[in-house]
Amino acid sequence: MITRASNVAAGLTAAQIAAALEEEIALGYLRPRERLVEEELAERFNVKRHFIRQALAELDAMGVVVRQPNRGATVKDFSAAEVEDLWAVRTLVEGFAAKLIRLPAPAEVIAELKAIHAKHIAAAERGDLRNVFRENVKFHKTLFSACGNPVLEELIEGLAFKAHAVRGYAIIDPALLAAARKEHSRIIELLQKAERNALVNLIKDHIQPAKEAYLRLTRHKRVAAMRRESRR
Repeated sequence: MITRASNVAAGLTAAQIAAALEEEIALGYLRPRERLVEEELAERFNVKRHFIRQALAELDAMGVVVRQPNRGATVKDFSAAEVEDLWAVRTLVEGFAAKLIRLPAPAEVIAELKAIHAKHIAAAERGDLRNVFRENVKFHKTLFSACGNPVLEELIEGLAFKAHAVRGYAIIDPALLAAARKEHSRIIELLQKAERNALVNLIKDHIQPAKEAYLRLTRHKRVAAMRRESRR
């Protein structure tokens, strides 16, 4: 079960508040279309409202929150078409990055990935989803930093940020999380063995389950809404 403190110590920066909200969006604590009320957040984080506005502006720039004049901020809600479009681009650029990684990967890259992977497994085993999320982000950031193209790295990271509300479905689903851990282990193995084609294909496939889980839920909600309408 995902929990959060009702309040926190004063002194947090806008960036720290944005990071905390980013995690909660990724973990499904804050759901698509949920309102982010400045007054409530200021009370919860024990900060002035301008820190909240800065944090929401940062999340808006990342593409995970939508701010509208006189209506406040809400968690980004993706249509099925938007999800398909976003994942098509993610698949393309992440697959291309995988083609640029030097194989076999440098020993320091492998060592760092193994250390992150161990922390990811430990967090999953103790049910610490916040650290599952953090270590997962670190794993992919480290992986794609090995492509040697900073512009491509930045693009991949930006697309991953936009996908937070969708990606979270692979973290909160035990079966999908277990599969992701196995795939992380396999990615490390392929980096060591210099099996390029298998690595590229796995990296492309690795991001698909979260999308499919989100789309299944979207379809289920749409069908349920139509049934409710038909009963009126």
